[in-house]
Amino acid sequence: MFINYITLMLINLVAGLFLLAGYVYFGLDHAYQKRWIPGFGMTGAIALVTGLHMTFTWPVRGIFNIAYGEMTVLFGILFLSASLALALGWDLLTVAIYAFFAGLAAIVIGVRIINLNLTQNPLLSGIGFILTGLGGVCAAPTLYLKTNRNWRLFGAIVLVIAALIFAFVGYLAYWNHLAGYSNWQPLPMRTP
Repeated sequence: MFINYITLMLINLVAGLFLLAGYVYFGLDHAYQKRWIPGFGMTGAIALVTGLHMTFTWPVRGIFNIAYGEMTVLFGILFLSASLALALGWDLLTVAIYAFFAGLAAIVIGVRIINLNLTQNPLLSGIGFILTGLGGVCAAPTLYLKTNRNWRLFGAIVLVIAALIFAFVGYLAYWNHLAGYSNWQPLPMRTP
């Protein structure tokens, strides 16, 4: 039996997607941008640390390290960069351009999860990746169309739907992990 922290990564993703949806709809054209810094920073830090660890150590079986680890690194650096840009009053365009390419990768992974029938619920997980990826792909156009409330509402809805999908997957994983790992012990505590 292996131990993983994909549950933590998923719920962090959920929090980040909800924060981003709120920012897209309520904060993008608001004069006070600094209120979003702590939430983006926390989300980015957790994602970057867990994603890098997963990418370098491969603690879970096979390709899930790529799908969850690498995508979490990209998600984390995007949120940390957005947090830094908002703190220093920098333009978010370069963050949005980076988000475009990270979003394309998430879409490819989502399609491939469905295609290879990966995860316990491949269609739901794949759609979650695809919708999250669409959020990244549409980041630059959203900056350009920030006065268009309908476009921003559409973007926020896409992000909330992705967040709800990952919330379902993540909280269900917590439910299952608590039962599945109830007798697990670290190696030093095991008796031969």
